Amino acid sequence: METIIWIFGNGKDLTVTQMSCRAILVFVVSLLLIRISGRRSFGIRTPLDNIIVILLGALLSRAIVGASGFFPVIASSFVIVIIHRFCAWLIVHHNLAARIFEGKKILLFENGHFLKKNMDKALVCTEDVMQGIRKSALTEDLHKIDRVFMERNGEISATKKI
Repeated sequence: METIIWIFGNGKDLTVTQMSCRAILVFVVSLLLIRISGRRSFGIRTPLDNIIVILLGALLSRAIVGASGFFPVIASSFVIVIIHRFCAWLIVHHNLAARIFEGKKILLFENGHFLKKNMDKALVCTEDVMQGIRKSALTEDLHKIDRVFMERNGEISATKKI
């Protein structure tokens, strides 16, 4: 036990070496947490997925600097990952859960017209929509665009006319 305290320290008064050892261990634990959480947590980037990134970053940093007990931080991190995984499972299997956690897509452009009411709801301006069109449809020609959506993850996507 004395060796572990010598390597990882105890409390807030940590040496550079002890914080570095904690950082290595937290890195390994973080990798494990990400693997448990699944690719979704860092790939889809919905509000639910952003929450896990923010919480884990804030929580795990406390373990490195000794602001909180090491094992309670690690245990709390596992709880957050399990909650995220459960919520993601609910989203996949229940449409109501998907709507509650992620919302629904918002139509921003259709039939050659910007839908101002929906754009206000999505808090985007015409230039934001145009940026999404350029990015997803690779054009600025609105005559080639069928519809434009604000997706559940906040991205703007466009479908071209056939």
